[in-house]
Amino acid sequence: MSEQWKPKYNPWAIAMTVTLATFMEVLDTSIANVALPHIAGSLSAGQDESTWVLTSYLVSNAVVLPISAWLATRFGRKRFYMLCVALFGMSSFLCGVAPTLGLLIFFRVLQGAGGGGLAPSEQAILADTFEPAKRGMAFAIYGLAVVLAPAVGPTLGGFITDNFSWRWIFFINIPVAIVSLALTSRMVEDPPYLASERAKAGPVDYIGLGLIGLGLGSLQVMLDKGEREDWLSSHLIVVFLVLTVIGVVGAVVWEIYQRDPIIEMHLFKNRTFAISFVMMFMLGFSVYGTTVLIPQLLQTFMGYTAELAGKVLSPGGFVIMLLMPLIGVLVTKLDPRRLVAFGFFISAVALYHMTTMNLEMDFATAVRLRIYQSIGMAFLFVPINTLSYTGVPQKHNNSVSGLMNLARNVGGSVGISTVTSLLARRAQYHQGVLAAHTTELNPRFREAVGGLSGTLQAAGASAADATKQAYAQLYGAMQRQAGVLAYIDAVVIFAAVTLAMVPLAFLMRKPKPGAAAAMH
Repeated sequence: MSEQWKPKYNPWAIAMTVTLATFMEVLDTSIANVALPHIAGSLSAGQDESTWVLTSYLVSNAVVLPISAWLATRFGRKRFYMLCVALFGMSSFLCGVAPTLGLLIFFRVLQGAGGGGLAPSEQAILADTFEPAKRGMAFAIYGLAVVLAPAVGPTLGGFITDNFSWRWIFFINIPVAIVSLALTSRMVEDPPYLASERAKAGPVDYIGLGLIGLGLGSLQVMLDKGEREDWLSSHLIVVFLVLTVIGVVGAVVWEIYQRDPIIEMHLFKNRTFAISFVMMFMLGFSVYGTTVLIPQLLQTFMGYTAELAGKVLSPGGFVIMLLMPLIGVLVTKLDPRRLVAFGFFISAVALYHMTTMNLEMDFATAVRLRIYQSIGMAFLFVPINTLSYTGVPQKHNNSVSGLMNLARNVGGSVGISTVTSLLARRAQYHQGVLAAHTTELNPRFREAVGGLSGTLQAAGASAADATKQAYAQLYGAMQRQAGVLAYIDAVVIFAAVTLAMVPLAFLMRKPKPGAAAAMH
């Protein structure tokens, strides 16, 4: 953005306009989760089949994210952005009226393609609309949508599904898309430098496009199906792993040597950008992973409904909402690297404190555990995003935003897959350890069986039935205890990898005070 160019409309009005579509798109990545059983029942599909409603969206989303910068440059960013909003709105309507699972999955692919182009374009619009000194606060507003949407998604999805129909989780996007299109058409404009970049755009890189689609699409399917298929013991997962390696490695090598690459791999030579990419991946890993982990514990072992489990996450989202404006100011006053280090440290401590969770905790305790983690998360999104633009030429704004959003989304997919695998494997391990102590040779076990059996006999059961029921109850208790221990193991691992990010913050380039996101 040249020094002379300024948008015609108030930059904060533009920020609110693009944030509207951001919230809509990010919300859709989590709102459908709690509705899967209802979707499966309504469309006569199995639970395994219904998960493709989520996977299909993530696959197309992941493929479009890294190429969105190229598409925005080639067709004009405003035009591309409005096309994405329109596609997202229309496909949301089609998802809502889909009569079969096959058509719903197809329409979710279209919806994911539209959603994949939204976030990168929005970040690039903000980077060009605001001068460096004010960019931190602009990203804070944008960050509200990105972090708040996954928190309220499960609660909103559960409420809509329980009280109306699962189809309304898609219909609610339509009025938002219409308002977004109207405001964007009126207020958003492309800065002059984009016109010159568009004139320089080369031919379509079909090989790079194909390799990116192959690699990221295969990765998403592998992550989604890995645990269910027992990972590398499944020939299907091995095939997708090979396709992932061929696609990702091939795309990286191919794009490095292209004159007009779809993805600017040379950005990773910038140490600050490369570390920011890793940190955004870990932020997605932590946010999405724990967003799945906490409600699953509450629903599986403590009898919470989907809506009530979602309400445990919502207060944390509101804490982030309150902190974001403060962080938007701090990022222009303080060294953003210190804010990032602080955020990861607080997140790690909060995750470690989460190891105190047990089956006796009440609703308020579960809410507090999430709030502590949310305080740390609030200090991460804005500083990482502002640092990612440091030292990057202005013409690569679109590429930076596309790659950073890709990092967050893929990190989220890896986080969810990691939680799923850890819970299954560690529950098996702990059950084996606990089972070794539940034998007749253990006096405490014999005493527990005798006590339960006596209580059941007093309630009218025969001696034989009372003994069988006592064993069944103790086995159930052992399974629950093994499950909780598995959740604690998962939290410890999340805490460890989050803490490992703290020293990386100081390997990034120190930005000048008051211009954290300046581009040189």
